Amino acid sequence: MQKLRKAISRYFSRQSLPYWTILLIDCLVILASGLLVYALRNGAMRTISQIWPLLGTLCVYLVPYIIGFRLFHTYSGVIRFSSFVDLRRVSFAMLFGLCVGVICRLLFGFDHFLLPIRTANMIITALLATAVMWAIRIWVKTVYDSTIHTNRSTRVFIYGVRQGGMALAKNINSSISSPYVISGFVSDAHDMVGKRLMDIPVYNNDKELAEHMFRRGAYVLLVSPLKSEKLRANQDMVNRLIESGIKIMMIPSAREWNGKDEISYTELKEVKVEDLLPRDKIEIDMTAVGNLLRGKRILITGAAGSIGSEMVRQIALFQPGELILVDQAETPLHDIRLMMAREWPDIKALTLVADIANEERMAELFDKHRPEYVFHAAAYKHVPMMEDNPYESIQNNVNGTRVIADLAVKYGTRKFVMVSTDKAVNPTNVMGCSKRICEIYVQSLDKAIKDGKIKGETCFVTTRFGNVLGSNGSVIPLFERQIKAGGPVTVTHPDIIRFFMLIPEACKLVLEAGTMGNGGEIFVFDMGQPVKIADLARRMIKMSGAKDIEIKFTGLRDGEKLYEEVLNDKEITLPTFHEKIKIAKVREYDYAEVNKRIIDIIVKSTHSDDMSIVASMKELVPEFKSQHSKYEALDKK
Repeated sequence: MQKLRKAISRYFSRQSLPYWTILLIDCLVILASGLLVYALRNGAMRTISQIWPLLGTLCVYLVPYIIGFRLFHTYSGVIRFSSFVDLRRVSFAMLFGLCVGVICRLLFGFDHFLLPIRTANMIITALLATAVMWAIRIWVKTVYDSTIHTNRSTRVFIYGVRQGGMALAKNINSSISSPYVISGFVSDAHDMVGKRLMDIPVYNNDKELAEHMFRRGAYVLLVSPLKSEKLRANQDMVNRLIESGIKIMMIPSAREWNGKDEISYTELKEVKVEDLLPRDKIEIDMTAVGNLLRGKRILITGAAGSIGSEMVRQIALFQPGELILVDQAETPLHDIRLMMAREWPDIKALTLVADIANEERMAELFDKHRPEYVFHAAAYKHVPMMEDNPYESIQNNVNGTRVIADLAVKYGTRKFVMVSTDKAVNPTNVMGCSKRICEIYVQSLDKAIKDGKIKGETCFVTTRFGNVLGSNGSVIPLFERQIKAGGPVTVTHPDIIRFFMLIPEACKLVLEAGTMGNGGEIFVFDMGQPVKIADLARRMIKMSGAKDIEIKFTGLRDGEKLYEEVLNDKEITLPTFHEKIKIAKVREYDYAEVNKRIIDIIVKSTHSDDMSIVASMKELVPEFKSQHSKYEALDKK
């Protein structure tokens, strides 16, 4: 059986069966059909006696058919992959040849030097030849499918019965190396249930779906690219499939199908937990963003971090005039350097290992490169670390922001975009408070420029959002390591919830908000539905297939709260140019007072203990109330 498969595969390959062979076979079918029809009409003996004149006559009438084959490309396809389209091409080619042949016979009167052939005979010959050509193609495809496809071992269902699902199914069936056998389609439309597509049954997307899949030996669901958003929105379906042990595979979200290009089964990847989190598709006018950034000198701080590095990738697509990439982390920044040299060698990119709080070094950088746009993503962000190191939180987050913002004004930067966090709202930890102080500073500086109190033209914009999936230090990579190690998976509290967003989506919103903002705004992003971290851990354990993995609740960490907010209690939002982006209406601060108090905190942080530093932060941000932290003592005074 194995030798038979290899032989069929070899003889059905393009190298073994070239296009001219298909053309020759089709021509022989027409000649044989003509001989048969003539014999049925005139008898076998007469046909044999006139065989050579008859063949000559048929060859003359064969010419318009060959022209039809050329016009409709009937021989350019691979027979084993024949479809209705190929059969239709054969029909059109044969109709063309018949019409031209009949017209030529009537106009030029071939009968005086060729054997007379009736028009009816020509029509019957064309019909018979067409039927035989169809039969050959169908037979070859059937033999191929029944032999070559028997080595496929993975039975699957396809979610989607429209354009995307059918394109995926055709690619699977036509590929010799595909491991999949399609056992069923899944549809949300009740009118499709019970029907058959490609002779494969269609099942309803309901609670019995997993049972239907098991009954047909399918343990994998392939998701049409047009159904990925629908799947994420249907968390009941996701939970049922995961609980049943069904593997889900889809095209990564970064690859958006345009409805025309071929979909290859090789693009399908087993989904990760972040692929299945509920979120709405975010549409961004990247053309308008690109028009603003193209050819510009752009500074990105924290360029080696999760957000910063994605900003580099997205901005590089717009062909900026120069990229100045700053980070303290040498090795990750070197990776960015190599990436730029490899993927965007034509873009001038400077990778600078530096501390943003080093005012002299940063001034030299601004003086030399004069950035027109600054995207400020550099910050210490880990809550427990900053609880233990408030000095670093002030020096890096607050002072670093002050230095970069002041230099942006001094050297005429057009726009300064600061990446903030939802932890800055009603902060309960040092990190969140430090970011709120940064927001206050850049917003008051923008107001002072607009009021004419400070000479400058820089517009300051703040973007505020929650956790990004897959970022350095996020819970998902941590859970993956813990599951791989056999557990336990540690969750701080059974009720803790967080908002999540994909890094590319967050960066696109930052770019649009930052470039479209007029200055002084704090843009907040619609993060969708919050996710309970304990449920996330359970889903990851189930998807991993691991057994007996314990979830251990360790208690809230210092400064951690059960849920994050995007707006302060006293804040309201206003709509913007994008439905996913709102403007937070916040309290306005006087720049002179804010600047004096921030400088005092920066100076104080160099020689004071942790309690004194945090006490000064609470004075500037009175809504900062510590939780699960030693600094709670300061709130009781």
